[in-house]
Amino acid sequence: MHINSLLLFEKYAKKFFKDDMRILEIGPNSFPSNYKESVKNYSISWDTIDLFPNDNLTYLAINEYKFPIEDNYYDIVLSGQVIEHVRKIWIWVKEISRVCKMGGLVITINPISYPFHKIPYDCWRIYPEGMKALYEDAGLKVILSVFNSLEQVKLRQRGFRNIIPGKSCPPEALMGFSLYLRNLGKNVFKPKLFFRFLLTYIKKLVGWPINCSFDTITIGKKVI
Repeated sequence: MHINSLLLFEKYAKKFFKDDMRILEIGPNSFPSNYKESVKNYSISWDTIDLFPNDNLTYLAINEYKFPIEDNYYDIVLSGQVIEHVRKIWIWVKEISRVCKMGGLVITINPISYPFHKIPYDCWRIYPEGMKALYEDAGLKVILSVFNSLEQVKLRQRGFRNIIPGKSCPPEALMGFSLYLRNLGKNVFKPKLFFRFLLTYIKKLVGWPINCSFDTITIGKKVI
């Protein structure tokens, strides 16, 4: 999970998560995932599925394109940083749509600027027009599809001048060195982490290039 993905989720998608919903998250980054922790609604039934076995999963997928789940079951189907690893995305999106309720939502977040990362495949970087075509072909009416870097906005607000697309920025760049110093008294001092913050602060002062991530978030309603 990188920072921009979570920022996009919180700005555009979080508002759709309501009490007593059934959610399916595909390929969670942890248990609970960062998305689930952000929503913090304990009335929601939050299920998970992945290709890789884990005792914390609700389901183990049969393959990339077949889920052991009945039709029209979930209010929201969510995936972040997954679609780029799926080889036949046109089949995969239709399977996601199948398990979503009529009138329910499919939410995907996918990287644009992030470099190659093979686990076990890395196949796609998809802009909004491409996501719209995939959604529409799967019976999903696109509510929004946005390509953006909210990291970049926050980095500029924090005084970074030379920002380049790529990996997500280090967390300390957005947290701020002064905030880190204020929190030192509450935690065990970690020299490695301290010098990471110091290096980031120096980079800001001298205008050293810093990475930010660009991603596409797409939200669609199942209508067919």
